[in-house]
Amino acid sequence: MQAPPPFVSHCLELMAPLGDVRARRMFGGHGLYLDELFIALIANERLYLKADDTSRAAFERAGCEPFMYSRRDTGAVTLGYWSAPDEALDSSSAMQPWARLALASALRAKANARPPKAAKTAAAPRSSPTATPRRKASKAATARKARRRG
Repeated sequence: MQAPPPFVSHCLELMAPLGDVRARRMFGGHGLYLDELFIALIANERLYLKADDTSRAAFERAGCEPFMYSRRDTGAVTLGYWSAPDEALDSSSAMQPWARLALASALRAKANARPPKAAKTAAAPRSSPTATPRRKASKAATARKARRRG
């Protein structure tokens, strides 16, 4: 296995106090994961941390910038990742408050994620192999039926 580039290794060291943070190559950059949570990305030698509505203001106050990329069909696309403050890149202790914000954002995103669609299961057995399911008639249909009879 090839060693990660120097900047990726530096970011992994900065985030090491969180736990077992690992990098995976993706889209010409790297994604940083803590357990199975995607907490940061590295693109063009810049670290971007996961942010959400709860944490975004802290990144804005620190002068951080959102991660953006361009697409031909839709123009600029902004994702929920913000650059790390320059001073946070100096030491693990300076990075920890920012890394914890990213982790908290990832945990909230996981908690708010829709559950995966259930696989189609076989229908419950009917009481009789020849029985047909009965549909509940609407009130309007019941009223029409009663008028015809009556």
